[in-house]
Amino acid sequence: MASILITGATNGLGLALAEELAEAGHQLLLHGRDPQRLVPIAQRLGAEEYIADLSALAETQRLAAEVAARHDRLDVLVNNAGVGFTWNGITRSMSADGYEQRLAVNYLSPVLLTRELLPLLRAGSPSRIVNIASAAQEPIDFDDPQLLKEFTEVRAYSRSKLAMINWTADLAEELAGTSVTANSVHPATFMPTSIQRNSGAEAQDTLESGIAATRRLIEAPELAEVSGRYYVKEEEKQPSHEWTLAPEYRRRLTDLTQHLLTSAGV
Repeated sequence: MASILITGATNGLGLALAEELAEAGHQLLLHGRDPQRLVPIAQRLGAEEYIADLSALAETQRLAAEVAARHDRLDVLVNNAGVGFTWNGITRSMSADGYEQRLAVNYLSPVLLTRELLPLLRAGSPSRIVNIASAAQEPIDFDDPQLLKEFTEVRAYSRSKLAMINWTADLAEELAGTSVTANSVHPATFMPTSIQRNSGAEAQDTLESGIAATRRLIEAPELAEVSGRYYVKEEEKQPSHEWTLAPEYRRRLTDLTQHLLTSAGV
């Protein structure tokens, strides 16, 4: 069975996915921010627990180091942890590194974590990277990446999630020929999770449908060599702003990403 690291595994999709994968016999490495929530879950599922606050990039780096200290290979990385939004919310919160919180947790942290874990994923190849994205998408304004102007929580969330999709396409190209694949997925729309409840939106899709869409990218044999794709549930789609997949936009996003990570000292 596969060794699978899931970030944000203490509630919502991450927890439900962990429960199903544990039942299927996989070796689980579960991440959470709160040890009081994570430890009982990990013990119940027979999983390893990894505690880190992914809003701090140094902690993200430490998380990767702890995984590498205990494992010499990894079969699947599921970048699931994220910060949601409230409709009409305008509350700006900043990360430990001075970045807008959703940009930090939903985008920079998974980029860094994946980069740090690539040696283990290559050692475990064929292996898979599954990035939890969203149908809520908006391009980053490179003149205002921190959204200092016209900030809303929805806009910040949407920008971080489209950046995740764009980066996944770049990552897949980088990993071509390595038997490590990378895909992103909008697993379902407003599943009954804490993110949905906090948003104020009504639940639309079932949690089970989101689990199924995510498990497909983790386990489906027919997707073993598929990489660089974006899925809405189980259907391949183009992102809402297709032009953000063009080389020039992706180059600018890569440059911005590297600048932000370097400025944070990671």
